[in-house]
Amino acid sequence: MMKCIIIAAVAENGAIGKDNKLIWDLPDDMRFFKEQTTGKPVIMGRKNYESIPEKYRPLPKRPNIIITRNTNYEAPGSAVFNDLNAAIESQRQKGVDETYIIGGAEIYNLALKEDRVDEMYLTRIHASFEADTFFPAFDKKNWKVKVILLHEKDERHAHSFTIEHWLRKSHLSGT
Repeated sequence: MMKCIIIAAVAENGAIGKDNKLIWDLPDDMRFFKEQTTGKPVIMGRKNYESIPEKYRPLPKRPNIIITRNTNYEAPGSAVFNDLNAAIESQRQKGVDETYIIGGAEIYNLALKEDRVDEMYLTRIHASFEADTFFPAFDKKNWKVKVILLHEKDERHAHSFTIEHWLRKSHLSGT
């Protein structure tokens, strides 16, 4: 069975972006993102895709899948779908083990609302930011969370952060 996994960095106030850009620079969190997603399909919305600096598009060493309502949208080197479920199903049919949903807010919300998410890796940034894009609320009682990394602020990281691994309880054996 293929797992759909959300991966996101979220501030204390739920912020994930402003003006279609990341608000923070956390190199070790970016390294975690790269380690988790390399070799795995990454599903993202069009705005999220366009927020990636052009020199990094498509994200290297992983199939990039863009979701957009625009039926004429083109993203060279990437697959484009007009429906999240169709994108997920395309990966399931290919026999993929894990697919990462990497944002933005609309895609996260849709995936959670349609119950497509099995796991989440959430980096909790221990600060609040002015933002125009926020991670959607979800019912925490349906999830089991485990802290996998505590990172204090240092000379390379202006903010401390915690990486959490969330597992949907209905997907755990015996629950």
